[in-house]
Amino acid sequence: MTEVTLNGTKNDHLKEEEKPSEEQAVDSNGAIDSDINHASDRVKFAYWVPNVSGGLVISKVPQRTSWDLESNVRYAQTAEKVGFEYALSQIRFMAGYGADNQHEPVSFSQALLHSTEKLILIAALLPGPWNPAIAAKQIASIDNYSKGRIAVNVVSGWFKLEFTSIGQWWLDHAERYRRSNEFIRCLKGIWTEDSFTFKGDFYQFHDYPLRPKPVTRSDRPHPEIFQGGNSVDARENAATVSDYYFMNGNTLEGFQEQIKDVRQRAEREGRLDKVKFAINGFVVVRDTEEEAIKVIQEIQGKANKEAVEAFGDAVKSAGASADGKKGMWADSKFEDLVQYNDGFKTKLIGTAEQVAERIVLLKALGASIILCAFLHYEDDIEAFGKKVLPLVRKLEAEGRGKSEEHEVGITGDVYRARVTGEKTVA
Repeated sequence: MTEVTLNGTKNDHLKEEEKPSEEQAVDSNGAIDSDINHASDRVKFAYWVPNVSGGLVISKVPQRTSWDLESNVRYAQTAEKVGFEYALSQIRFMAGYGADNQHEPVSFSQALLHSTEKLILIAALLPGPWNPAIAAKQIASIDNYSKGRIAVNVVSGWFKLEFTSIGQWWLDHAERYRRSNEFIRCLKGIWTEDSFTFKGDFYQFHDYPLRPKPVTRSDRPHPEIFQGGNSVDARENAATVSDYYFMNGNTLEGFQEQIKDVRQRAEREGRLDKVKFAINGFVVVRDTEEEAIKVIQEIQGKANKEAVEAFGDAVKSAGASADGKKGMWADSKFEDLVQYNDGFKTKLIGTAEQVAERIVLLKALGASIILCAFLHYEDDIEAFGKKVLPLVRKLEAEGRGKSEEHEVGITGDVYRARVTGEKTVA
């Protein structure tokens, strides 16, 4: 299949489904405009920043992905060029489960911001090691340096040793999320109030005046706040304080239940229009579905068994005290855990056309952002932007991705829950 390119390649020889939609800008040379993100109701795309070693899978399969800054600058610039709007940097304080080396996410995000022009960096923060006063000051300053291009992902924590090794208390599940709730409320208050006072169980502030404040923009009162999880505690935080709720991969029924529940909780709080949804997915695009599935089978077949099992034990132990024992990885099998956030379950695995169709279904379910992970960052970010993103925009221009009933009728069977022991994920 011929690739759609965004810069300088004529497209009069492309297949019909690969051509830009009428709403996409085309220059005098017949090339798709590099900014194809003009529609206000578009689904947006983010990618995981590989700022830790080992890539985005716990596997011994060869990966063309590097964790150094120079490589990540190249990935960020490529992602920005082909239409990604967000990038999420990861938080690790110590080695674990394949990630032997870890760059700190806030400073790493700042470095990438200085090398890009439009990309928004989502820096992960971990309450406990981070105090909201330090975090608010750091992020506000970086927001000024980057003209409003920093956001945060507040991670409540799943790696017990990461806390205890640096002298931090390891709290029960509900308490970790309650601390995160206070942490987010403090960030928002510090960023938006002239003088901030807060008396919580974990944090206290007394007439604290942050200067400078983050950049003021009409589309956001402060840097956007992301937060994930599957438990009741995580859903409550999404409904009450967060801007975006990150979800792991899931079945159709799982996504529908999760989104419905968070929306009902948000409506109770008068925040139905305030919380949006983002879904994690591991992306493999090949010329045929069979080729893409073989890539996943190789990743899973060469999984680092010891590391995957240790990761599974850690995350399931961390969620064991959750209400109903419904932690973030409660239903994850070994082959799911090979990708940190159940990304194989999102089934963005197949041809460009299949992946685009599945993305508009996820949009119809309620997803505003698709968070992508890749095997080969050297190639896959650009390939996704050239092959998949224009097809998504074409489908959106045709009115797709708006009716959940319609999209479920077309693509829903791919995601329906099945009782199976198979490893194939598409």
